Amino acid sequence: MNALTRKAYELRKDILEMVYRSKAGHIGGDLSVIDILTVLYFDQMNVSPKNFHDPNRDRFLLSKGHCADALFCVLGEKGFYDKQEAIRTFSQYGSKFIGHPNTEINGVEINSGSLGHGLSIGVGMALAAKMDKKSYRTYVVIGDGEMAEGSNYEAMMAAGHYHLNNLCATIDLNGLQISGTTDDVMSSSSLAEKIKAFHWNVIEVEDGNNCQLLKAAYEDAKKCLDKPTLVLAHTTKGKGVSYMENAASWHHGVMTEEQYKQAVEEIEKVLA
Repeated sequence: MNALTRKAYELRKDILEMVYRSKAGHIGGDLSVIDILTVLYFDQMNVSPKNFHDPNRDRFLLSKGHCADALFCVLGEKGFYDKQEAIRTFSQYGSKFIGHPNTEINGVEINSGSLGHGLSIGVGMALAAKMDKKSYRTYVVIGDGEMAEGSNYEAMMAAGHYHLNNLCATIDLNGLQISGTTDDVMSSSSLAEKIKAFHWNVIEVEDGNNCQLLKAAYEDAKKCLDKPTLVLAHTTKGKGVSYMENAASWHHGVMTEEQYKQAVEEIEKVLA
């Protein structure tokens, strides 16, 4: 097992503990997006606790903000704060580690959670970098259910128009949202063709939970010099826990003690 994959599965254990302790959290989406976050934070992005206030740091925006639990575990692992504090206090009264990212937390760029806004903000950050002659890159992660929000397409049109090659968006394409499949609720088919029409470079990753494939996609994105890049990551909701995989009911769910033990055992078998 390579180091990035091991890190992603270790973080899955943290996410499971956080959600089990708090009795809250969007566990299915956390487990589908964690490989993306792992590759970005531990391999691709120039951002750390030491340079977080450097104007030339890379920017990361979690537009699908309901998966804050995954982001909080990653930022804690990265050293922005005590990860165990985040795990112990997530979604508890008086905690800053609430159900969506907020800028009270070190390492978080924007308050997010109202879906459809992250990419527009990312376009602004990428355009600002161009205007200020800065070399930083901006990364945005979007949910596939979130693609029903029209503001995403306005942002894509602007990013293509301004040739924002310093912008990289990722769609966590797990095919499920809170009320069912994306095909049933609001079809996200032909996304690649739609986004290419806005003058974007589109890279499809057939296994968006494979860290090595994701790493290759982000490396390729950096080579595109005349347009923004979208990484279309075909992921599995609930990845790593058998009874959660591809189950819309685990978009947001509370594990029993027995379910929690089973989930941890399954992750530990992968890590063994």
